[in-house]
Amino acid sequence: MAAPAPVDDHQVDPRARSAGERMSSRVRHHYRWVQLSMACTDVASVVAAFAFAMLAHDQVMRTHIDVWMLLVVAPVLVIGIFSAFRLYSVQRIAAAEEFRRLILAVTLIVTMAVTFSFWSKASFSRLWIAGSWLFSLILVLATRYQWRCYVRRQRERGVLALRTLIVGANAEAGRVATEMRRSDLGFVPLGYVCADGWGRPTTDIPMLGHIDDLSELIRQTDADCLFVAASAIHPEHMVQVSKTARRDGVEVRITANVQEILSTRVAAQPLGSLMAFSLRPVSLTGVQALAKRTFDIGLTAIGMVIGLPLFAAVALAVKLSSRGPVFFRQERVGYHGRPFTMLKFRTMVEDAEAMLDGLMEQNEATGPLFKIKRDPRVTPVGRFLRKWSLDELPQLWNVLVGDMSLVGPRPPLAREVAQYEDWMMSRLEVRPGLTGLWQVSGRSDLPFDDYVRLDLFYIENWSLAYDLFIIAKSVPMLVTGRGAS
Repeated sequence: MAAPAPVDDHQVDPRARSAGERMSSRVRHHYRWVQLSMACTDVASVVAAFAFAMLAHDQVMRTHIDVWMLLVVAPVLVIGIFSAFRLYSVQRIAAAEEFRRLILAVTLIVTMAVTFSFWSKASFSRLWIAGSWLFSLILVLATRYQWRCYVRRQRERGVLALRTLIVGANAEAGRVATEMRRSDLGFVPLGYVCADGWGRPTTDIPMLGHIDDLSELIRQTDADCLFVAASAIHPEHMVQVSKTARRDGVEVRITANVQEILSTRVAAQPLGSLMAFSLRPVSLTGVQALAKRTFDIGLTAIGMVIGLPLFAAVALAVKLSSRGPVFFRQERVGYHGRPFTMLKFRTMVEDAEAMLDGLMEQNEATGPLFKIKRDPRVTPVGRFLRKWSLDELPQLWNVLVGDMSLVGPRPPLAREVAQYEDWMMSRLEVRPGLTGLWQVSGRSDLPFDDYVRLDLFYIENWSLAYDLFIIAKSVPMLVTGRGAS
Protein backbone atom coordinates (compact mmCIF):
# COMPACT_ATOMS: atom_id res chain seq x y z
CA MET A 1 0.00 0.00 0.00
CA ALA A 2 1.29 3.46 -0.85
CA ALA A 3 2.74 5.64 1.87
CA PRO A 4 0.79 8.76 2.87
CA ALA A 5 1.69 12.15 1.50
CA PRO A 6 4.21 14.37 3.36
CA VAL A 7 2.95 16.31 6.33
CA ASP A 8 1.44 19.73 5.64
CA ASP A 9 -0.61 22.23 7.63
CA HIS A 10 -3.88 20.68 6.48
CA GLN A 11 -2.97 17.27 7.88
CA VAL A 12 -2.33 18.42 11.44
CA ASP A 13 -5.26 18.89 13.81
CA PRO A 14 -6.33 22.57 13.41
CA ARG A 15 -6.81 22.97 17.17
CA ALA A 16 -3.20 21.91 17.71
CA ARG A 17 -1.72 23.99 14.86
CA SER A 18 -3.38 27.17 16.07
CA ALA A 19 -1.31 26.97 19.26
CA GLY A 20 1.68 28.25 17.31
CA GLU A 21 5.17 27.11 16.50
CA ARG A 22 6.51 27.69 20.03
CA MET A 23 3.90 25.63 21.89
CA SER A 24 6.50 23.13 23.11
CA SER A 25 8.71 25.63 24.96
CA ARG A 26 5.65 27.53 26.25
CA VAL A 27 4.06 24.39 27.75
CA ARG A 28 7.30 23.41 29.49
CA HIS A 29 7.79 26.95 30.78
CA HIS A 30 4.24 27.05 32.13
CA TYR A 31 4.65 23.68 33.85
CA ARG A 32 7.89 24.91 35.45
CA TRP A 33 6.05 28.01 36.68
CA VAL A 34 3.31 25.80 38.17
CA GLN A 35 5.91 23.60 39.89
CA LEU A 36 7.71 26.61 41.39
CA SER A 37 4.44 28.17 42.55
CA MET A 38 3.32 24.85 44.08
CA ALA A 39 6.60 24.64 45.98
CA CYS A 40 5.99 28.14 47.39
CA THR A 41 2.46 27.30 48.56
CA ASP A 42 3.66 23.98 50.01
CA VAL A 43 6.33 25.75 52.07
CA ALA A 44 3.91 28.49 53.16
CA SER A 45 1.29 25.87 54.18
CA VAL A 46 3.68 23.83 56.32
CA VAL A 47 5.34 26.87 57.95
CA ALA A 48 1.91 28.38 58.70
CA ALA A 49 0.73 25.06 60.14
CA PHE A 50 3.79 24.80 62.40
CA ALA A 51 3.33 28.37 63.64
CA PHE A 52 -0.42 27.95 64.14
CA ALA A 53 0.14 24.73 66.09
CA MET A 54 2.48 26.58 68.43
CA LEU A 55 -0.02 29.37 69.00
CA ALA A 56 -3.00 27.03 69.33
CA HIS A 57 -1.26 25.00 72.04
CA ASP A 58 0.21 28.02 73.83
CA GLN A 59 3.71 26.99 72.81
CA VAL A 60 5.03 30.39 71.81
CA MET A 61 8.41 30.52 70.11
CA ARG A 62 10.79 31.48 72.88
CA THR A 63 14.20 30.84 71.31
CA HIS A 64 16.01 31.58 68.08
CA ILE A 65 16.15 27.81 67.53
CA ASP A 66 12.36 27.70 67.13
CA VAL A 67 12.47 30.54 64.61
CA TRP A 68 15.34 28.87 62.75
CA MET A 69 13.37 25.64 62.51
CA LEU A 70 10.33 27.43 61.09
CA LEU A 71 12.12 29.71 58.63
CA VAL A 72 15.01 27.50 57.53
CA VAL A 73 14.58 23.85 58.42
CA ALA A 74 10.89 23.47 57.53
CA PRO A 75 11.19 24.94 53.98
CA VAL A 76 14.25 22.77 53.28
CA LEU A 77 12.39 19.69 54.51
CA VAL A 78 9.31 20.51 52.44
CA ILE A 79 11.16 21.09 49.16
CA GLY A 80 13.50 18.13 49.69
CA ILE A 81 10.89 15.57 50.76
CA PHE A 82 8.18 16.68 48.32
CA SER A 83 10.73 16.50 45.49
CA ALA A 84 11.84 13.04 46.64
CA PHE A 85 8.21 11.90 46.45
CA ARG A 86 8.03 13.49 42.95
CA LEU A 87 5.12 15.66 44.02
CA TYR A 88 6.03 18.37 41.51
CA SER A 89 5.60 16.12 38.47
CA VAL A 90 2.05 17.39 38.09
CA GLN A 91 1.80 16.25 34.47
CA ARG A 92 2.66 12.64 35.37
CA ILE A 93 0.93 11.91 38.69
CA ALA A 94 -2.74 11.05 39.15
CA ALA A 95 -4.83 12.76 41.83
CA ALA A 96 -5.26 9.62 43.98
CA GLU A 97 -1.53 8.90 43.87
CA GLU A 98 -0.72 12.53 44.70
CA PHE A 99 -3.04 12.31 47.72
CA ARG A 100 -1.30 9.17 49.00
CA ARG A 101 2.16 10.66 48.56
CA LEU A 102 1.15 13.91 50.26
CA ILE A 103 0.07 12.02 53.40
CA LEU A 104 3.39 10.15 53.49
CA ALA A 105 5.44 13.28 52.76
CA VAL A 106 3.74 15.44 55.42
CA THR A 107 4.09 12.63 57.97
CA LEU A 108 7.80 12.35 57.18
CA ILE A 109 8.28 16.14 57.43
CA VAL A 110 6.69 16.31 60.89
CA THR A 111 8.69 13.26 62.01
CA MET A 112 11.95 14.86 60.89
CA ALA A 113 10.96 18.18 62.50
CA VAL A 114 10.41 16.35 65.79
CA THR A 115 13.77 14.62 65.38
CA PHE A 116 15.38 18.02 64.82
CA SER A 117 13.70 19.37 67.96
CA PHE A 118 15.29 16.61 70.05
CA TRP A 119 18.67 17.28 68.47
CA SER A 120 18.39 21.03 69.06
CA LYS A 121 16.93 20.54 72.57
CA ALA A 122 13.88 22.59 71.58
CA SER A 123 10.79 21.39 73.42
CA PHE A 124 7.70 20.53 71.35
CA SER A 125 4.66 18.99 73.00
CA ARG A 126 2.65 16.04 71.75
CA LEU A 127 -0.22 18.42 71.03
CA TRP A 128 2.10 20.51 68.83
CA ILE A 129 3.19 17.38 66.93
CA ALA A 130 -0.42 16.28 66.32
CA GLY A 131 -1.53 19.82 65.47
CA SER A 132 1.36 20.40 63.08
CA TRP A 133 0.62 17.19 61.22
CA LEU A 134 -3.12 17.87 61.00
CA PHE A 135 -2.86 21.56 60.05
CA SER A 136 -0.07 20.85 57.53
CA LEU A 137 -2.12 18.13 55.88
CA ILE A 138 -5.26 20.27 55.70
CA LEU A 139 -3.46 23.32 54.27
CA VAL A 140 -1.35 21.35 51.81
CA LEU A 141 -4.33 19.32 50.56
CA ALA A 142 -6.43 22.48 50.21
CA THR A 143 -3.79 24.34 48.20
CA ARG A 144 -3.00 21.26 46.10
CA TYR A 145 -6.70 20.90 45.29
CA GLN A 146 -6.73 24.49 44.04
CA TRP A 147 -3.66 23.80 41.91
CA ARG A 148 -5.36 20.70 40.48
CA CYS A 149 -8.35 22.84 39.49
CA TYR A 150 -6.03 25.44 37.95
CA VAL A 151 -4.12 22.85 35.92
CA ARG A 152 -7.37 21.30 34.70
CA ARG A 153 -8.66 24.71 33.55
CA GLN A 154 -5.39 25.47 31.78
CA ARG A 155 -5.50 22.10 30.03
CA GLU A 156 -9.06 22.74 28.87
CA ARG A 157 -7.93 26.09 27.45
CA GLY A 158 -5.00 24.39 25.68
CA VAL A 159 -2.33 26.26 27.66
CA LEU A 160 -1.04 23.10 29.38
CA ALA A 161 -1.94 20.67 26.59
CA LEU A 162 0.92 18.54 25.25
CA ARG A 163 1.00 18.29 21.46
CA THR A 164 1.11 14.53 21.01
CA LEU A 165 2.03 12.08 18.26
CA ILE A 166 0.38 8.68 18.67
CA VAL A 167 2.87 5.94 17.76
CA GLY A 168 0.92 3.03 16.34
CA ALA A 169 -2.07 2.70 14.08
CA ASN A 170 -4.27 -0.09 15.42
CA ALA A 171 -7.49 -0.21 17.46
CA GLU A 172 -5.63 0.57 20.69
CA ALA A 173 -4.11 3.68 19.09
CA GLY A 174 -7.62 4.70 18.10
CA ARG A 175 -8.79 4.34 21.71
CA VAL A 176 -5.85 6.50 22.84
CA ALA A 177 -6.89 9.20 20.37
CA THR A 178 -10.51 9.00 21.56
CA GLU A 179 -9.50 9.42 25.22
CA MET A 180 -7.31 12.39 24.28
CA ARG A 181 -10.40 14.20 23.04
CA ARG A 182 -11.11 14.86 26.74
CA SER A 183 -9.63 18.32 27.08
CA ASP A 184 -8.96 17.99 30.83
CA LEU A 185 -6.36 15.25 30.27
CA GLY A 186 -3.84 17.66 28.78
CA PHE A 187 -3.11 16.11 25.37
CA VAL A 188 -3.73 17.40 21.84
CA PRO A 189 -3.53 14.50 19.35
CA LEU A 190 -1.68 15.59 16.21
CA GLY A 191 -1.80 12.34 14.26
CA TYR A 192 -0.67 8.73 14.01
CA VAL A 193 2.82 7.44 13.31
CA CYS A 194 2.70 3.97 11.78
CA ALA A 195 5.17 1.23 12.73
CA ASP A 196 4.17 -1.71 10.49
CA GLY A 197 2.06 -1.31 7.38
CA TRP A 198 -0.37 1.55 6.98
CA GLY A 199 -3.39 0.66 9.10
CA ARG A 200 -5.92 3.38 9.84
CA PRO A 201 -7.87 3.60 13.13
CA THR A 202 -11.45 4.72 12.77
CA THR A 203 -10.91 8.34 13.88
CA ASP A 204 -10.59 11.63 12.03
CA ILE A 205 -6.98 12.15 13.20
CA PRO A 206 -4.58 12.02 10.21
CA MET A 207 -1.83 9.50 9.48
CA LEU A 208 1.38 11.54 9.43
CA GLY A 209 4.12 9.10 8.51
CA HIS A 210 6.28 6.13 9.46
CA ILE A 211 8.24 5.52 12.64
CA ASP A 212 11.49 5.68 10.63
CA ASP A 213 10.75 9.39 10.08
CA LEU A 214 9.82 10.01 13.73
CA SER A 215 12.46 12.66 14.42
CA GLU A 216 11.45 14.66 11.35
CA LEU A 217 7.77 14.37 12.28
CA ILE A 218 8.50 15.72 15.76
CA ARG A 219 10.16 18.79 14.26
CA GLN A 220 7.47 19.34 11.63
CA THR A 221 4.60 19.13 14.11
CA ASP A 222 6.41 20.77 17.05
CA ALA A 223 5.35 17.78 19.21
CA ASP A 224 5.84 17.69 22.98
CA CYS A 225 4.97 14.05 23.59
CA LEU A 226 5.00 10.61 21.99
CA PHE A 227 2.18 8.35 23.14
CA VAL A 228 2.93 4.73 22.21
CA ALA A 229 0.17 2.16 21.68
CA ALA A 230 2.13 -0.80 23.03
CA SER A 231 0.22 -3.44 21.08
CA ALA A 232 0.95 -1.68 17.78
CA ILE A 233 4.77 -1.82 17.80
CA HIS A 234 7.60 -4.34 18.19
CA PRO A 235 10.17 -4.12 21.03
CA GLU A 236 12.85 -2.88 18.62
CA HIS A 237 10.58 0.00 17.69
CA MET A 238 10.33 0.94 21.37
CA VAL A 239 14.11 1.28 21.49
CA GLN A 240 13.91 3.58 18.48
CA VAL A 241 11.15 5.67 20.08
CA SER A 242 13.12 6.00 23.33
CA LYS A 243 16.29 7.10 21.53
CA THR A 244 14.45 9.62 19.36
CA ALA A 245 12.60 11.07 22.37
CA ARG A 246 15.86 11.48 24.27
CA ARG A 247 17.57 13.24 21.36
CA ASP A 248 14.63 15.54 20.56
CA GLY A 249 13.68 16.30 24.17
CA VAL A 250 10.06 15.08 24.12
CA GLU A 251 8.12 13.05 26.67
CA VAL A 252 7.11 9.42 26.15
CA ARG A 253 3.95 7.72 27.43
CA ILE A 254 3.19 4.02 26.85
CA THR A 255 -0.17 2.30 27.15
CA ALA A 256 -0.51 -0.73 29.43
CA ASN A 257 -3.18 -3.38 28.97
CA VAL A 258 -4.27 -3.19 32.62
CA GLN A 259 -7.61 -1.43 32.51
CA GLU A 260 -9.53 -0.66 35.72
CA ILE A 261 -6.31 -0.73 37.76
CA LEU A 262 -5.21 2.17 39.95
CA SER A 263 -1.63 3.32 39.35
CA THR A 264 -0.81 2.84 43.06
CA ARG A 265 -1.09 -0.92 42.54
CA VAL A 266 1.37 -1.06 39.65
CA ALA A 267 5.17 -1.16 39.86
CA ALA A 268 7.71 -1.69 37.09
CA GLN A 269 9.77 -4.85 37.51
CA PRO A 270 12.60 -6.03 35.21
CA LEU A 271 12.48 -9.58 33.87
CA GLY A 272 15.89 -10.13 32.33
CA SER A 273 15.99 -7.87 29.28
CA LEU A 274 12.22 -7.35 29.47
CA MET A 275 10.13 -4.97 31.56
CA ALA A 276 7.05 -6.25 33.38
CA PHE A 277 4.41 -4.76 35.66
CA SER A 278 4.03 -6.08 39.18
CA LEU A 279 0.41 -5.81 40.35
CA ARG A 280 -0.13 -5.47 44.10
CA PRO A 281 -2.96 -7.77 45.24
CA VAL A 282 -6.02 -6.29 46.90
CA SER A 283 -7.89 -8.04 49.69
CA LEU A 284 -10.60 -6.84 52.07
CA THR A 285 -10.04 -9.64 54.55
CA GLY A 286 -7.90 -10.04 57.64
CA VAL A 287 -5.78 -7.09 58.72
CA GLN A 288 -6.97 -4.81 55.91
CA ALA A 289 -10.64 -5.42 56.72
CA LEU A 290 -9.90 -4.73 60.40
CA ALA A 291 -8.10 -1.49 59.47
CA LYS A 292 -11.03 -0.34 57.35
CA ARG A 293 -13.55 -1.18 60.09
CA THR A 294 -11.46 0.57 62.75
CA PHE A 295 -11.18 3.62 60.50
CA ASP A 296 -14.97 3.61 59.96
CA ILE A 297 -15.78 3.36 63.68
CA GLY A 298 -13.29 6.01 64.75
CA LEU A 299 -14.23 8.62 62.17
CA THR A 300 -17.96 7.93 62.50
CA ALA A 301 -17.93 8.24 66.29
CA ILE A 302 -16.14 11.59 66.05
CA GLY A 303 -18.54 12.77 63.36
CA MET A 304 -21.62 11.81 65.37
CA VAL A 305 -20.42 13.61 68.49
CA ILE A 306 -19.45 16.78 66.62
CA GLY A 307 -22.62 16.68 64.52
CA LEU A 308 -25.14 16.30 67.36
CA PRO A 309 -26.37 19.92 67.18
CA LEU A 310 -26.83 19.59 63.40
CA PHE A 311 -28.69 16.29 63.88
CA ALA A 312 -31.07 17.96 66.33
CA ALA A 313 -31.68 20.97 64.06
CA VAL A 314 -32.43 18.80 61.01
CA ALA A 315 -34.71 16.49 62.98
CA LEU A 316 -36.67 19.48 64.29
CA ALA A 317 -36.99 20.97 60.79
CA VAL A 318 -38.31 17.68 59.38
CA LYS A 319 -40.81 17.21 62.22
CA LEU A 320 -42.22 20.73 62.03
CA SER A 321 -42.37 21.01 58.22
CA SER A 322 -44.61 18.06 57.32
CA ARG A 323 -46.60 15.14 58.72
CA GLY A 324 -44.81 11.88 59.28
CA PRO A 325 -41.85 10.41 61.16
CA VAL A 326 -38.47 12.14 61.37
CA PHE A 327 -36.59 9.14 59.98
CA PHE A 328 -37.23 7.24 56.77
CA ARG A 329 -36.45 3.54 57.06
CA GLN A 330 -35.95 1.42 53.98
CA GLU A 331 -34.70 -2.11 53.45
CA ARG A 332 -31.53 -2.22 51.34
CA VAL A 333 -29.22 -5.01 50.17
CA GLY A 334 -25.82 -4.99 51.87
CA TYR A 335 -22.68 -7.06 52.30
CA HIS A 336 -22.93 -10.44 50.51
CA GLY A 337 -26.58 -9.74 49.70
CA ARG A 338 -27.76 -9.51 53.31
CA PRO A 339 -30.69 -7.11 53.81
CA PHE A 340 -30.53 -4.31 56.37
CA THR A 341 -32.59 -1.26 57.32
CA MET A 342 -31.03 1.97 56.08
CA LEU A 343 -31.84 5.24 57.87
CA LYS A 344 -32.32 8.68 56.37
CA PHE A 345 -33.96 11.89 57.44
CA ARG A 346 -37.38 11.90 55.77
CA THR A 347 -37.40 14.18 52.72
CA MET A 348 -40.73 13.10 51.16
CA VAL A 349 -44.39 13.23 52.03
CA GLU A 350 -45.71 10.45 54.26
CA ASP A 351 -47.24 8.26 51.52
CA ALA A 352 -44.35 8.66 49.05
CA GLU A 353 -43.84 4.92 48.46
CA ALA A 354 -47.48 4.46 47.43
CA MET A 355 -47.07 7.18 44.78
CA LEU A 356 -44.05 5.53 43.12
CA ASP A 357 -45.91 3.43 40.54
CA GLY A 358 -47.66 6.48 39.14
CA LEU A 359 -44.34 8.26 38.56
CA MET A 360 -42.46 5.44 36.79
CA GLU A 361 -43.12 6.92 33.34
CA GLN A 362 -41.23 10.08 34.36
CA ASN A 363 -38.08 8.17 35.39
CA GLU A 364 -34.95 9.98 34.14
CA ALA A 365 -32.38 7.46 35.39
CA THR A 366 -30.89 4.54 33.45
CA GLY A 367 -30.87 0.88 34.41
CA PRO A 368 -32.83 -0.21 37.50
CA LEU A 369 -32.53 3.20 39.21
CA PHE A 370 -35.43 5.60 39.68
CA LYS A 371 -34.79 9.37 39.74
CA ILE A 372 -36.65 12.44 38.59
CA LYS A 373 -35.22 15.89 39.13
CA ARG A 374 -38.46 17.54 40.26
CA ASP A 375 -39.96 14.73 42.28
CA PRO A 376 -43.39 15.97 43.50
CA ARG A 377 -43.10 13.78 46.60
CA VAL A 378 -40.16 15.77 48.00
CA THR A 379 -41.02 18.39 50.61
CA PRO A 380 -39.45 21.92 50.56
CA VAL A 381 -37.29 21.05 53.57
CA GLY A 382 -36.47 17.70 51.99
CA ARG A 383 -35.28 19.44 48.84
CA PHE A 384 -32.86 21.51 50.91
CA LEU A 385 -31.63 18.45 52.81
CA ARG A 386 -31.03 16.54 49.58
CA LYS A 387 -29.15 19.42 47.96
CA TRP A 388 -26.63 19.45 50.80
CA SER A 389 -26.84 15.66 51.48
CA LEU A 390 -27.97 16.29 55.07
CA ASP A 391 -30.62 13.58 54.70
CA GLU A 392 -27.79 11.01 54.67
CA LEU A 393 -26.53 11.86 58.18
CA PRO A 394 -28.46 9.08 60.02
CA GLN A 395 -26.53 6.54 57.95
CA LEU A 396 -23.61 7.23 60.29
CA TRP A 397 -25.51 4.93 62.65
CA ASN A 398 -25.60 2.26 59.93
CA VAL A 399 -21.82 2.64 59.63
CA LEU A 400 -21.32 2.41 63.40
CA VAL A 401 -23.31 -0.84 63.74
CA GLY A 402 -21.57 -2.42 60.76
CA ASP A 403 -24.30 -2.42 58.10
CA MET A 404 -22.38 0.13 56.01
CA SER A 405 -18.93 1.64 55.59
CA LEU A 406 -17.96 5.28 55.16
CA VAL A 407 -16.75 4.53 51.62
CA GLY A 408 -18.17 1.94 49.26
CA PRO A 409 -20.90 1.31 46.67
CA ARG A 410 -24.28 2.84 47.45
CA PRO A 411 -26.69 0.27 48.98
CA PRO A 412 -29.19 -0.92 46.35
CA LEU A 413 -32.85 -1.83 46.72
CA ALA A 414 -33.86 -5.47 46.36
CA ARG A 415 -35.80 -4.66 43.16
CA GLU A 416 -32.65 -3.11 41.68
CA VAL A 417 -30.51 -6.16 42.53
CA ALA A 418 -33.13 -8.37 40.84
CA GLN A 419 -32.35 -6.54 37.57
CA TYR A 420 -28.55 -6.77 37.91
CA GLU A 421 -26.53 -8.50 35.22
CA ASP A 422 -23.94 -11.04 36.40
CA TRP A 423 -21.01 -8.61 36.19
CA MET A 424 -22.82 -6.14 38.47
CA MET A 425 -23.17 -8.59 41.37
CA SER A 426 -19.58 -7.87 42.46
CA ARG A 427 -20.90 -4.63 44.02
CA LEU A 428 -22.18 -6.79 46.88
CA GLU A 429 -18.70 -8.12 47.78
CA VAL A 430 -18.05 -5.21 50.17
CA ARG A 431 -20.11 -3.20 52.64
CA PRO A 432 -22.11 -0.41 50.97
CA GLY A 433 -20.86 3.11 51.64
CA LEU A 434 -22.07 6.50 52.75
CA THR A 435 -20.00 7.99 49.92
CA GLY A 436 -18.15 6.40 47.05
CA LEU A 437 -16.18 6.83 43.88
CA TRP A 438 -19.23 7.40 41.70
CA GLN A 439 -20.47 10.21 43.94
CA VAL A 440 -17.21 12.16 43.63
CA SER A 441 -17.08 11.46 39.90
CA GLY A 442 -20.45 12.97 39.04
CA ARG A 443 -22.85 11.47 41.59
CA SER A 444 -26.43 11.24 40.29
CA ASP A 445 -25.45 12.73 36.92
CA LEU A 446 -23.82 9.47 35.80
CA PRO A 447 -25.53 6.68 33.83
CA PHE A 448 -26.16 3.52 35.84
CA ASP A 449 -23.62 1.31 34.01
CA ASP A 450 -20.89 3.93 34.49
CA TYR A 451 -21.44 4.24 38.20
CA VAL A 452 -21.44 0.44 38.59
CA ARG A 453 -18.08 0.34 36.79
CA LEU A 454 -16.76 3.01 39.16
CA ASP A 455 -17.93 0.94 42.13
CA LEU A 456 -16.16 -2.13 40.74
CA PHE A 457 -13.03 -0.03 40.13
CA TYR A 458 -13.10 0.97 43.80
CA ILE A 459 -13.49 -2.64 44.95
CA GLU A 460 -10.62 -3.75 42.72
CA ASN A 461 -8.29 -0.99 43.96
CA TRP A 462 -9.26 -0.54 47.62
CA SER A 463 -6.80 0.91 50.10
CA LEU A 464 -7.12 3.01 53.24
CA ALA A 465 -5.42 5.91 51.47
CA TYR A 466 -7.95 5.61 48.64
CA ASP A 467 -10.78 5.78 51.19
CA LEU A 468 -9.26 8.97 52.59
CA PHE A 469 -8.91 10.36 49.06
CA ILE A 470 -12.59 9.74 48.28
CA ILE A 471 -13.69 11.28 51.60
CA ALA A 472 -11.51 14.33 50.89
CA LYS A 473 -13.03 14.68 47.41
CA SER A 474 -16.53 14.35 48.88
CA VAL A 475 -16.10 17.51 50.97
CA PRO A 476 -16.11 20.05 48.08
CA MET A 477 -18.93 18.11 46.41
CA LEU A 478 -21.05 18.46 49.56
CA VAL A 479 -20.12 22.12 50.07
CA THR A 480 -21.17 23.06 46.54
CA GLY A 481 -24.13 20.65 46.37
CA ARG A 482 -22.96 19.60 42.90
CA GLY A 483 -24.54 16.43 41.53
CA ALA A 484 -27.04 16.02 44.33
CA SER A 485 -30.67 15.35 43.53
